[in-house]
Amino acid sequence: MAKSNDNKKNNNKKKRDKGGSDNVAYGVNTTELAGKMIQGRSFLTFGFFKRNMVYVIAITVMLLMYISNKYTCQNSLSQVMKLTEELNNAKTDCVNASAQYNSMIRESQMTAYIDSMHIDLTSPDQPPFYLTDK
Repeated sequence: MAKSNDNKKNNNKKKRDKGGSDNVAYGVNTTELAGKMIQGRSFLTFGFFKRNMVYVIAITVMLLMYISNKYTCQNSLSQVMKLTEELNNAKTDCVNASAQYNSMIRESQMTAYIDSMHIDLTSPDQPPFYLTDK
């Protein structure tokens, strides 16, 4: 048992001599990482994903939530635009119907309509007389 502890100490001493453990940030040996990148080897190994599984899953879930939210917003925005166009069309139809109704109830239009129906109605020559209490 004493020999295995000595071996571990020697291995740690060798690592320190190489300069590997001095450049550790957030559990990643930056010197080793830079060396791998310079040599063209990837740092995205199975061990990397195994150590950072929680972060990978969290980032993936957040990315899926972002995509889902963006899709929902785009659908809502297109629906709002469609309903706005529909509302503008309804307002235009309402204005047209109101104008048509107002033209129909003008006095000249009403007299022409009565004459075309051959009804013996005439408009009074005098204005109406209102009775008031004194």
